[in-house]
Amino acid sequence: MSAGGSNIDVRTALKRGLAQLRNANVPSFTLAAELLLLHVLGRDRAWLYAHPEQEISAADARQFFTLIARRANGEPTQHLTGKQEFWGLEFEVTPDVLIPRPETEHVIEVTLDRLAVRELRAGRKQTLTGEGLQIADIGTGSGCIAITLAKELPGTTIYATDISSAALAVAQRNAMRHNVADRVRFLEGNLLDTVTAQFDVIVSNPPYVGRREVDTLAREVRDHEPEIALYGGEEGYELYADLITQSAAHLKPGGILVLELGHNSLPAVQPLLDAPPWTNLVVTNDLAGIPRVLAAEKT
Repeated sequence: MSAGGSNIDVRTALKRGLAQLRNANVPSFTLAAELLLLHVLGRDRAWLYAHPEQEISAADARQFFTLIARRANGEPTQHLTGKQEFWGLEFEVTPDVLIPRPETEHVIEVTLDRLAVRELRAGRKQTLTGEGLQIADIGTGSGCIAITLAKELPGTTIYATDISSAALAVAQRNAMRHNVADRVRFLEGNLLDTVTAQFDVIVSNPPYVGRREVDTLAREVRDHEPEIALYGGEEGYELYADLITQSAAHLKPGGILVLELGHNSLPAVQPLLDAPPWTNLVVTNDLAGIPRVLAAEKT
């Protein structure tokens, strides 16, 4: 709205919102302003730039500038819009779950690649549907990994665990949204404590931020994302030993373990997989060159 309370157009609203976020040192302020305006108007980006002179209502303007103020104060854009894209799918996110990150898509890539290689070694055809496979996603959060794998591998059954009942509620809604609720079973518990099945694949993006790193975190992460999903101990890699030990007990022979790593976790975690029953250990870097995914097979 203008100072006099009259309606303003799309270009003016976006320009003012962008300036507020820039002045507050919000990262990716242009994208944040666009996403918030698109959220309020219920439009897509193509419409936004095709209709810069379209007037928006006073109510929409008020809502937009309220969201801009909250974003300038540190609330993540995803919490304000209630959604985040992952692997081309839209996921509901709330303050109860970790916001899905682009680097976690490497977990999906590595899992699919390792399964394809296993099919090749077995001399089977390369139409990978995951028929009959059982997969576990440990610490599922929003469910982004479990649900994406369920979409990519329509023949699988997936078990998704989390210690947080609130996170599981979000994940269940996401599974229904993407029509895979009949193939993803959600279990509340720590790591694999509540699981009795044996699996072909276990994947996990566990908490891996060290509490000693808290002062280095962006305020959006430090102040607004769930501590239980962020911190893996004082150093950040403390959960991996139990996770790897439990995975060894729950993987079938030849089963695959795929773990996301923190930016400095590799030296502490790799030695845990350098001994039996693990083999074919491979490290995958993310686009920034950081070791991000560690995968191994159970002999």
